[in-house]
Amino acid sequence: MINAVRIHTYGGPEVLTYEQIEIGEPGPGQIRLRQKACGLNYIDCYQRSGSYALPSLPAVLGMEGAGEVAAVGAGVTEVAAGDRVAYAMSPGGYASERLIAADRVVKIPAGIADETAAAMMLQGMTVRYLLRETYPVTASTVMLFHAAAGGVGLIACQWARKIGATLIGTVSSDEKAALALAHGATHVINVKRENFVERVREITGGAGCDVAYDSVGKDTFPGSLDCLRPRGLWVSFGNASGKVPPIEIGMLSAKGSLYATRPTLATYIAKRADLTANAAELFHMVETGAVKIEINQRYALADAAQAHRDMEARKTTGSSVLVV
Repeated sequence: MINAVRIHTYGGPEVLTYEQIEIGEPGPGQIRLRQKACGLNYIDCYQRSGSYALPSLPAVLGMEGAGEVAAVGAGVTEVAAGDRVAYAMSPGGYASERLIAADRVVKIPAGIADETAAAMMLQGMTVRYLLRETYPVTASTVMLFHAAAGGVGLIACQWARKIGATLIGTVSSDEKAALALAHGATHVINVKRENFVERVREITGGAGCDVAYDSVGKDTFPGSLDCLRPRGLWVSFGNASGKVPPIEIGMLSAKGSLYATRPTLATYIAKRADLTANAAELFHMVETGAVKIEINQRYALADAAQAHRDMEARKTTGSSVLVV
């Protein structure tokens, strides 16, 4: 028996149930992973609420984690028992142990702690694909990045600083503004006191941004589009405030022949080679100190419901983990 957090029905944080379950031994191509920590991400809230429907219920939530390989199934060549590994975008993370496909995990470098790895995979690989693939950011890039003091945002601030790009971040408090600036944001807008569209226009001298990265959703739409230069790119990669309403395609032409995309990390790491390349660059950025992973909240596995309450109340900054 292992400890896990499952949902039996969709709803608020109260539907998260801490219980013991059986998971069995790894099948062909699988490993059994003894987890040290599980990452917390807003996608967990989407899945718990039913905004992102799961294949079936009951289900163990959690999309990333790290630990030690306890056993391997037939045909596994990627890792061996005793290896330290981490993963992202593989449901079932809120557990002391779990089964997972061997080709979905990567080995953790010796210089990176288990908790750090658990906190960085989903958010860090998201930043890597956003800044390196969805829109190839260079030193001349001017970007808008919403929720700049969140887990993804703080990594993005540091990554952009390493590249030399201009990052205009939005936050919801002066404390979060100071945090984003300390991590490399060039400019910060407190949306509780300032109109972010007007401020972006002021900061850019009316030119607008090359790209707007938006994980907030309903509350920042269509304002994000109004922050872009002609032929700029709007990247909608989350909806923390609610779903973006249906878009009239003509809006993109009216606002300057804009581009729009709705990417997901799962697509960008679907192939094993893409997963390992993304993770390798992320590990390099962390090992060299260009990116520091800030774990600002730690919760016991049994306290997952409180973790969800804090995330949804925007009380968290940086990364959060469930410690097993």
